[in-house]
Amino acid sequence: MGPPSELAAAKAVVIANNHAIDAVLASPSRGGLVSALLSGTAPDYRWRGVDPFGELEGAEAVAGGFWGPLLDAFGPIQRRPDVFLAGSNEIDGGGSVWVCQMGHLLGLFDRPWLGIPPTGRMTFHRYAEFSRVADGRIAETALFCDVLSIMQQAGCDPLPPQTGAAFVHPGPRTNDGILLDEQDPADGKLTIELVNRMIDDLSDLNRIAAETGVDDCPPERLAETWHDDMIWYGPAGIGSSYTIDRYQAQHQMPFRRGLTAKTFNGHVARFAEGNYACFFGWPNLTNTPAGGFLGLPATGTAADMRVVDVYRRDGDKLAENWVFIDLVHWLKMQGLDVLARLAELRPTPPPEATW
Repeated sequence: MGPPSELAAAKAVVIANNHAIDAVLASPSRGGLVSALLSGTAPDYRWRGVDPFGELEGAEAVAGGFWGPLLDAFGPIQRRPDVFLAGSNEIDGGGSVWVCQMGHLLGLFDRPWLGIPPTGRMTFHRYAEFSRVADGRIAETALFCDVLSIMQQAGCDPLPPQTGAAFVHPGPRTNDGILLDEQDPADGKLTIELVNRMIDDLSDLNRIAAETGVDDCPPERLAETWHDDMIWYGPAGIGSSYTIDRYQAQHQMPFRRGLTAKTFNGHVARFAEGNYACFFGWPNLTNTPAGGFLGLPATGTAADMRVVDVYRRDGDKLAENWVFIDLVHWLKMQGLDVLARLAELRPTPPPEATW
C-alpha cells in the first residue's frame, strides 16, 4: 500500500497543484494556466487524455491542448471531487506512487467545446484523474472525462437510447471518499485483493466464452464479489444500474454478448487505500462488436477500450463502482467519429446578404 508518509506527501503535491490550477479555472480568463501547471509538474511531464486530446508532453502543451479550451467553453469552473486516494502501484510491484481523484468539473457552458453547442446552463463534467508523483512533482497524468455526457447534456446525443439511467453521478453513499487522513493498510490490502479476485472472475468468464462460445455470467458468480444492492455508475452511452439483476440486464449481458474476442491488455496503474480502489489502462481491453452493444450493429473490427474503474468496498464485497470508458476513441476505431459527424450536422451558416 506504500508507507503512510509517502502517500500523504504525494497527496499534498496533487492538492497543491489542484489549488494552483483551480485558482485559474475560477477566474474569467485563462491567464496563468501554464505557470499553474508548472508549479507542480516535472519538466518531462507526460499527460494522457481521452479522444480527441490524446497524449501530450509538457505543461505548455497540456494547458493549450486541454485546460485552456475547457476554460474558454465552461469558465468559471469549480472542481468538485468525490473520491481522493493514493497508493503504491501493484502493476510495477509498488515501484511508483499514484494519486486518484474523481468527481465533476462544474461550469457554465457558454461557448462551444469540441464542436458541441453551448447550452448557457450549468454543466457537470465527469472526470477521473490519475497522477504519478515522483521526487515531489507530478511526473505523469491520465485524465478521463465523459465527452458523450457533455453531448447528452447539450441535447445532441449521438447514440441510440442507452440501457442504463442517465443522471449526475453522486459520490459514495457513505460520504467518505476523500481520504485525507491516514488509512489502515490492512483495509487497503483487503480492498485490492477483492478487486483482483473480481478481475480474475471476469478473465475466467472470457476464457470460458472463447472455448465454448457461450458468454454468460450466473448472478450467483457475480454475487461472490458484489453486494446484491450494488450500484454501477457507467459512462454516457451505457448508463447506470442498481442491483445485480439490473446491472446484468442493463450492462453486463449487453456487453458480454454484444462484444466478442475480448482481450485483457492489462493496467497502467492499480492500487487501493482504505475501502477504495482504482485502476486505468491504455488500453485495458480489445474487443470486436458482434452487434447490439450501444444499440449498434456488428462491425467485425477490433477496437480498444481505455477504461477507468473506481470501487468502494463495504465489508467483504464491492458496493459501488464508477466507470469511465473512452467511447469516443472506441467508436472512432469502428469508423464512427461522433464529433466529426456532429460538425457535419451543423453546417457553416451562409454569408449575410449584401443587398
